[in-house]
Amino acid sequence: MNTRHMKATGLMILLSLGLSACAPVMLAGFAGTAMVASDRRLEDETIELRGSARIRDALGERAHVNIASYNRQVLLTGEVATERDKQIVEGLLEKLENVKAVVNELSIMQPASLSSRSNDLLLSAKVKASLVDSRDLFANSFKVVAERGTVYVMGRITQREATSATNVIRNVNGVNKVVRLFEIISEEELRNLLPPPAEGKAKK
Repeated sequence: MNTRHMKATGLMILLSLGLSACAPVMLAGFAGTAMVASDRRLEDETIELRGSARIRDALGERAHVNIASYNRQVLLTGEVATERDKQIVEGLLEKLENVKAVVNELSIMQPASLSSRSNDLLLSAKVKASLVDSRDLFANSFKVVAERGTVYVMGRITQREATSATNVIRNVNGVNKVVRLFEIISEEELRNLLPPPAEGKAKK
């Protein structure tokens, strides 16, 4: 199995393992990790959906706000009309259940054009593709947001992975700046998320 597909998320670990029937305790441990990872992803999706709804209710069409949540850390990008609107949006997200922290990168300016937003989506796609192509990174460990040439990247990764990912992103055409919002874990923590090395076929 390609080791780049064995990194980080507990759910992927569970799905990729061919565990022996003689290891129920190990299976239970990985299942528990997978459930935690799945729960966190659901929490992040819920934060994004509820946050978007509350912003629409508060500001209507006068703001264009993107919400990205990773491991309950929330990134706000986009455009609002005033400094007050910027603080309103931040306050709304801080009050949401399960939000751990809010990084407010909103700009006070007119909402971006459709052309600009399309360019951001294209740049995000290019960055994600570059992470997928990297042999020492697991692309699903990262969340990427592009905003007018600035790439924000989130993830729960090691320092080694952070350095490698930053170098990959900086070399993508169209990237002007990289803002890293990583939660750094140790190599030991990463190893604890991975299955033990195979020792041949289990004895029956």
